[in-house]
Amino acid sequence: MIDQLWMILLGFAAGVLGSMIGVGGGIIVVPVLTFLGFPPTVAASNSLFAALSNSIASTISYSRQKRIEFSLGLKLGLLTIPGTILGALLSTDESPEIFKFLFGFVLIASAAYIFLRKKIENKEKTLSKQMIVFAVGASFFAGIISSFFGIGGGIIFVPLMVVGMGMAMKRAAPTSQLILLFASLSGVIIHSLLGHPDFLQAGFLAIGAFVGGLVGARLSLDIKERYLQILISVVIIIAAGKLFFDSLMGNSNFFGI
Repeated sequence: MIDQLWMILLGFAAGVLGSMIGVGGGIIVVPVLTFLGFPPTVAASNSLFAALSNSIASTISYSRQKRIEFSLGLKLGLLTIPGTILGALLSTDESPEIFKFLFGFVLIASAAYIFLRKKIENKEKTLSKQMIVFAVGASFFAGIISSFFGIGGGIIFVPLMVVGMGMAMKRAAPTSQLILLFASLSGVIIHSLLGHPDFLQAGFLAIGAFVGGLVGARLSLDIKERYLQILISVVIIIAAGKLFFDSLMGNSNFFGI
């Protein structure tokens, strides 16, 4: 038990990042656990406990700051639930090599989003029927991604709300945390029913992520993000490269050669 207390610090670091940027801390937790040899289902399901704890803390803090669009967040959050069920079921038999390879692409997408998020322009938009249909499909897909990889769907929801719906970034990231609460909770339930998580490890991650969520929500009010974005993006891209390398070395026949 004592030798696993470091997971509290990992959860805290992931919670601060996840709360500030709205992507969920899984992009930090899952690569670390994967590099340490955790099976994909354990890494993803443990990470979802941290994501749930982080989203609860962040939602509490952001609601006090009156920065959450509750009506939209509740609707999109509920729409993620069918996807999270499917994502958990699909992750059951996933091989480590394929998981690492696919997660490498998720990390690259996350790095691109983090680096470019301040450049995303938001203009007031009238929601069209096409955008509503797209939002429904995106929510389902984000649910799959959230539960399969254990990362939350923030890299989908924040651009969707900012670019597609014209929401300001300072409201989109907090609203994303409310959506992730639904996605992570349903994912935690299904993964637990399937017997995937290590509950002791997940508990330590959740403790750190909760505190990190409170800290991140507070820091998001006045921190200058640019240097942090660059640093995190570089670290994530390096992690993605390591995942690609490990995947190819672990399965030399991945491409049929």
